[in-house]
Amino acid sequence: MRKHFMICVDNRGYESSLEIRKLYEMLTDRAAEKHHQIRVIDESGEDYLYPEKYFASVRLPLVTKEKLELALA
Repeated sequence: MRKHFMICVDNRGYESSLEIRKLYEMLTDRAAEKHHQIRVIDESGEDYLYPEKYFASVRLPLVTKEKLELALA
C-alpha cells in the first residue's frame, strides 16, 4: 500500500504534537474526512486526528516516496 504524506502548515494548539514545515504520514480515515479532519502520525509516533486545514498535500517524486517508505518500514 502506498503511503501518503502531508506537510504541516499550521500547528496552533498542537505545538508539542506538530512541527510546521514537516512531512507527516497520512492514514486514510473516511469518517474523519467527513468532519474536515485528517489522521496523521504525529511527533508521539501515534496516529491522531487534526484539522485538515493544518496540512497541505505534497507531490513527491516517486524515488523520494520510495525512500520514505523504506525508511518508515
